[in-house]
Amino acid sequence: MSEQTGNILLVDDEPGLREAVQAYLEDSGFTVRSASNAKEGWDLLQQETPDVLISDIMMPQVDGYAFLAQVRDDIRFKGLPVLFLTARGMTSDRIQGYNAGCDAYLSKPFDPEELVAVVSNLMGRRAAQTLDAGDVPDIAVMARQIEEIKAMLTQKGGIAKVTSDIRIDLTPREQSVLDLVAEGLMNKEIASRLETSVRNVEKYVSRLFSKTGTNSRTELVRFALEHGMVTT
Repeated sequence: MSEQTGNILLVDDEPGLREAVQAYLEDSGFTVRSASNAKEGWDLLQQETPDVLISDIMMPQVDGYAFLAQVRDDIRFKGLPVLFLTARGMTSDRIQGYNAGCDAYLSKPFDPEELVAVVSNLMGRRAAQTLDAGDVPDIAVMARQIEEIKAMLTQKGGIAKVTSDIRIDLTPREQSVLDLVAEGLMNKEIASRLETSVRNVEKYVSRLFSKTGTNSRTELVRFALEHGMVTT
């Protein structure tokens, strides 16, 4: 069995299956947190964003479809890969799952090795998308975004703060990069300020995009200003 890495949140109301899946994933090298229902799963999501969310569909009180809708309604988790595990294997059920926003679907009983393969694939695709988001954009696009950021800063007093329960935990280095992006600096300038490589800055910017659910530097700065994440 090849060693894997990554953080997984597993939500399933069947103790036996939940424990078996968690044990197998952990034996494969993943770090797994588990919850027995959607409410517990949501609470764990607030503490740390996983690389992949695995959820059962048939759960009491809040089923997998409703749980996924709640997840997708939160800007922080719009791009979070979600895998549904369920005893329901009808085509119509799978279609409903995909329409709800899941990325993959496994019907019980499933082969544990297939589960690991699907999870690894979801993580690989997410990592590739994150790196793509951090690539240096077209100079004209970058220049426009920098100008938009500078214009935004001149009227930041007019940007209303948003009152919400969203809490985004940033590492000290991520905060430093965010502060410099909010100053309107380009990646090369940020790299020079922080004495690191441009590639590292790109990775940090990608993480900021992922954590805030934004897709551009302009969106990132506006989000940061609205939620009091910067004091520029």
